[in-house]
This record gives sequence, structure tokens and C-alpha cells, in this order.
Amino acid sequence: MINFDHNKEIEIEQKKPSQTVFEWLEIFIVSVAAVFILFSFVARIAVVDGNSMHPTLSDNDKLLVRQIFYEPKQGDIIVCQSENYGLDKPLVKRIIATEGQTVRLDLENWKIYVDGFPLEEPYIVVGSVPMRNWEEHFGDEITVPDGHVFVMGDNRNDSLDSRYDDVGFIDERYIIGQVIYRFLPFDGFGPVE
Repeated sequence: MINFDHNKEIEIEQKKPSQTVFEWLEIFIVSVAAVFILFSFVARIAVVDGNSMHPTLSDNDKLLVRQIFYEPKQGDIIVCQSENYGLDKPLVKRIIATEGQTVRLDLENWKIYVDGFPLEEPYIVVGSVPMRNWEEHFGDEITVPDGHVFVMGDNRNDSLDSRYDDVGFIDERYIIGQVIYRFLPFDGFGPVE
């Protein structure tokens, strides 16, 4: 049998307003620090500028970019910078070939060959004019140098990419990360491939 002393009052500790403000301030500071760490080391937000990745991505699409532990792979869409174009101007492009691979373009038939095999590229729109700007810069075939990748936009006739001296090969050190998600506009929300 349990006896209760009904005459004793239970004291409930009341918090002072300054304690409540301090707790909210502490939560705010920890949250800001977590967001800072997340977007500095793990992931970033990028915005598409232009139509070079159309139809996969459109101008002003907002993207989530994975940074940590990323290893460049053929077919990945990346955010990168080019020493030739300017390190203050991020580019959104698709990796066509990685270091040591050879690239050849069949301009008339809109085919890209990597190491002698044609790429399957269902994401591009084949145009009525051939892809431009290749032989005058590279000749028939090129090999991607060590530590670099060869990138192109999906909109092959409206993309400043590795085919141009203004961009050239992308040094892997200047790859910001892999595009993994489009979060705006809402009608395009989802993973990016």
C-alpha cells in the first residue's frame, strides 16, 4: 500500500524567460553550424545557368550537388570549374570520358565513341545540323590526360564544353561534385540522371 502525503505541494520548476531565450539561441546556433558544415563539406546547392544541359536540365533549375567521397565516372552530371573559362564560373556538364580514355565524335551521325565503343545517350536531342567544333581543335580522336575528364552538355549544339579551348579538359581537382537531385522547379523535382 502506498501512502501519499496530500498536504505536500509539488514544486514545478518554472524557467526564467532568459533561460528560454538562451535555449532557443543555443538551438539556432547549433542548427546554423550544422547547415554550414553540411553545405561546406557534404553537399552544395547549384543553379543551372543556360540551356546547355537541355532537355535533362533547364535554365534556373536548382540542384543538390554531392561533394564528399565523389569519384568521377562516365555519364555523371557534375558541377565543375575550368581554368580556361575562369574558376569563378561554375559549369554543369556530363562526363563523357575520364582519364586515359579516347574520345572520337561522328559529327554527321551524332555519335560519340569512347575507347572505340559508341555511347548510348538517350538523354540528348539529335539536331538537324551536325555537332560542331571538333576536328579543327583535336583532329580525329583525343585521349583524356591523367587527372582530367572530358565533359559535354546534353544540348550539343548550344554547349560551351570540353570541345572548346575556352573550357578544355576539366581538372578533377576542379570538380565541385555530382548533381544528384533537382529540387526546383517542383514539377521537375527528383533525382537527376
